[in-house]
Amino acid sequence: MGNHTQAAPSILIIFGGAGDLTSRKLIPAVYNLYVDKLLPADFDVITVDKRKIGKDEYCRHLREGIDKNSRRGKADDKTWSEISERVSYISADFENVSSYKKLAGKISECERHWKKQAGHIFYLAVPPFLVESIVGNLGKSGLAKERSRARVVVEKPFGHDLESAHDLNSTLLKVFQESQIYRIDHYLGKETVQNILAFRFANAMFEPIWDRRYIEHVQITVAETVGVEHRGAYYEHAGALRDMIQNHLLQILSLVAMEPMVSFDADEIRSKKLDVLRAIRPIPEDQVQAFAVRGQYTDGWMEGQRAVAYRKEPDVSPQSNIETFAAVKLFVDNWRWQDVPFYLRTGKRLPQRVSEVSIQFRPVPHQSFPPSATLAWQPNRLIIRIQPEEGILLRFQAKQPGPTLHLSTVDMLFSYCERFRSAPPEAYETLILDVVRGDATLFMRADQAEAAWSVIMPVLEFWDTVPPVDFPNYQAGSWGPESSEALIARDGRSWLAPLLETGEDAKCETTGTEEG
Repeated sequence: MGNHTQAAPSILIIFGGAGDLTSRKLIPAVYNLYVDKLLPADFDVITVDKRKIGKDEYCRHLREGIDKNSRRGKADDKTWSEISERVSYISADFENVSSYKKLAGKISECERHWKKQAGHIFYLAVPPFLVESIVGNLGKSGLAKERSRARVVVEKPFGHDLESAHDLNSTLLKVFQESQIYRIDHYLGKETVQNILAFRFANAMFEPIWDRRYIEHVQITVAETVGVEHRGAYYEHAGALRDMIQNHLLQILSLVAMEPMVSFDADEIRSKKLDVLRAIRPIPEDQVQAFAVRGQYTDGWMEGQRAVAYRKEPDVSPQSNIETFAAVKLFVDNWRWQDVPFYLRTGKRLPQRVSEVSIQFRPVPHQSFPPSATLAWQPNRLIIRIQPEEGILLRFQAKQPGPTLHLSTVDMLFSYCERFRSAPPEAYETLILDVVRGDATLFMRADQAEAAWSVIMPVLEFWDTVPPVDFPNYQAGSWGPESSEALIARDGRSWLAPLLETGEDAKCETTGTEEG
């Protein structure tokens, strides 16, 4: 995320090399980084999985993943030929420590060829139940002993609740030091998420009004049009609260609400975000229903096609009580944000794919204009759009042309695509490059992960104890259950409709699919 020199020789070792994440996200990210000449000159990829597959067949599989998912479209023949020579595949049993000797031999082979020692990045693109075995075997085999050169990347979900997250941290810290552990949240790799810091702390006109005196409330929305698709088995053990709010939305909230950092040091920024999580007001056990609502989609129409109910999706129980929609109201109890509500919502099968932060400012203290001039008046709003078209919009009042005094709401829009004329890098490109360079700014520390779980545990425990009585309670293609509208309406507010319009800007959006 910061300014860096060329990274040292590195080997990216992907456990789960035959999996969907590798072909859909990781290898396309490596391809784009290679094309942009951002990887070290000495850089190899070793993938490991149980499946037995030949090198030619495996490389065809990876290239298909690039052709479908790279922001550049189909892979260039010459470039892919160069990259494929750097890719090795090892068939091995993750849970057998003897298999790691084969991996160690391949790593040594790369270093002998380069005549240099390299950094070893162990990327765990595997189901959570395999993490403990892999980490333990990395320790037993000696592959993690060089602390200055070994790093481990752990995908979400990081635990299933606070206790399991604590246990997972303990497992990792038996083999690796905290400085070697990179807990990845792909949302933090998105350009607009990172730009929240620049927008807030590099512009003198915004930071002085970024507090309870001028901001009335904040809304964070992450809406998806897709259902659970092929992730039914995973989603049945997760749900929207765990899958999205515990990590993505709380991380965005932390960036919006954090105090100014003293420096751009990774731990300094992460500590400021941790302060926000620790300041979030605990939700009382007997008031969960006043602070959180849940929903599950039923059949409905999406873009002219019939969408099936969640309970009819593959690998989903016909009696499932898992939520596909969640909304919560939170307060950050500190000097800057006291009594300013933060409304967070996320859901599947919603009418629009959008991720944005909407900040609504308080009205002016005295309205000098006559009522006839302000019939179309709306509050000042600042919208930070994360996807699909990345940008920032400021909504304010202006006089309409003509002899009569009449105020109208107008928008001032900054579009990433329109300004920079190119698609921003995919989140995984940013995050993989940061791991290679040893920059942990965009990755969660152990205390951050556990603090985020602490915020939502009262809701999880209540929902696990008290089953919903109205599921399914919103149609596919709607904005969620009526209880979501009631949650915010009790405060005299309503959910704000997305403002940034799709159009020419959307053509710059990177290739990819929605995911939690």
